[in-house]
Amino acid sequence: MIMVMVVSSSPILPLVELFMTSTLRTSVGVVHALALIVAFAHNQSGQTRAADWNVPVAGNAFQTAPDPGGRGFRRDATLVLSDSEDVYSVFFHVDRPAVMEIAVRARAVDSASTLVTRVGDDVFRTSIEPAKDSACQVGRIEADKAGYVRVDLQADRNQDAGGIKVGDLMVTSDTDGLSLDYVKTNAGNMFYWGRRGPSVHLRYEVPRDRPLQYAYSELTVPVGQDPIGSYFMANGFGEGYFGIQVNGPRERRVLFSVWSPFKTDDPREIPADQQIVMLAKGPDVRVGEFGNEGSGGQSFLVYPWKAGATYRFLTEVRPDAMGNTIYTSWFGDKSQSTWRLIASFRRPKTDTHLTGFHSFLENFSPSHGHLGRRAAYGNVWVRDTVGRWQQCTRARFSVDATGGGRHRLDFTGGADGDHFYLRNGGFFAETGRPGETFTRRSTADDQPQIDFETLPRG
Repeated sequence: MIMVMVVSSSPILPLVELFMTSTLRTSVGVVHALALIVAFAHNQSGQTRAADWNVPVAGNAFQTAPDPGGRGFRRDATLVLSDSEDVYSVFFHVDRPAVMEIAVRARAVDSASTLVTRVGDDVFRTSIEPAKDSACQVGRIEADKAGYVRVDLQADRNQDAGGIKVGDLMVTSDTDGLSLDYVKTNAGNMFYWGRRGPSVHLRYEVPRDRPLQYAYSELTVPVGQDPIGSYFMANGFGEGYFGIQVNGPRERRVLFSVWSPFKTDDPREIPADQQIVMLAKGPDVRVGEFGNEGSGGQSFLVYPWKAGATYRFLTEVRPDAMGNTIYTSWFGDKSQSTWRLIASFRRPKTDTHLTGFHSFLENFSPSHGHLGRRAAYGNVWVRDTVGRWQQCTRARFSVDATGGGRHRLDFTGGADGDHFYLRNGGFFAETGRPGETFTRRSTADDQPQIDFETLPRG
């Protein structure tokens, strides 16, 4: 997060009230007072601002304290601050150092209330009246470099119940050429996708001159980079995906899914002859259907995987010579020698070997989209149909429409020594370059040692 300092309080307050504002009481006194008077006189001259932005809270705010959540959000795209313990943070990105004035479009729900706003170490207190929604000036801030600005909003502890209804954070600046990036509209349900954050992907370079039967990779999630909602997908292929995810504070899963060839988001619409058929599953694995992002067969194992440990993933893609393809995945802890069968599925109307080998990192919980996550993808290999292994040392980086459309810029990827990495969420300053190709160091001395004859197959 970039450093933000308060330059002055609102220049549009009456001069007789300027010296009574809490900004002066909590800031640096006389110097800022003089800045206030100069700013006020400047604005009263009628000079227009260079640019104005309205940052919708519905797509850019998150409950950051005491815990992630979202009970303050309303269907009309507003946020109601009622519990003084709750802090909601609004994030927007600036492309250069800038001086900005911030305000909120808000009204008190019942009686006059006080909004507490924090930017960096500075605190503003703004009186909000119970009239119709209006622009309520908060203060003037300065960003010292390009990056994300965080604005914390909170109801005053001493106010009566009822709350403050906020629609937009309003930003105004004279900084020449300043550009702000944030989720601007809900078109395409972007408030939802924007709060989830950008998904990032690695597409591996593989041999093109031979059919590939197996994909192998190893995945390590650093300690502290595994918030709720994270899906660390290790072995992706043209018709499905296989990885680990965080479903709740006490539940983690190994997830393996295969899409039906019938295109629909509702699994109930899939004709019988195009349904994914489960052929086998491992102990304690649950098998069912999934929808909303295509549909098909899904399997998962509730398993307490841990950040900091390295896990290995093996997926087989094999045509059955009858117009179908069999997909089977195994999971294991690298520190152990055993493999666990997750599931084996038959996909009809499909005749293929392994295609589109890739990995990705995403968040599926909008309430946790402000939290950072990272994963290391190492020792990536493919094996062809005659048993030859080939390591994958190059991968192409990409991002989904949330990042590509500049709704969120907190995403990146790269190569670090012998592994690739992906990172998203957390509103960090770095932004990756989609289309870039990364090269990791060779791990030829760590070729997978697998006895395929003894792999559990159900």
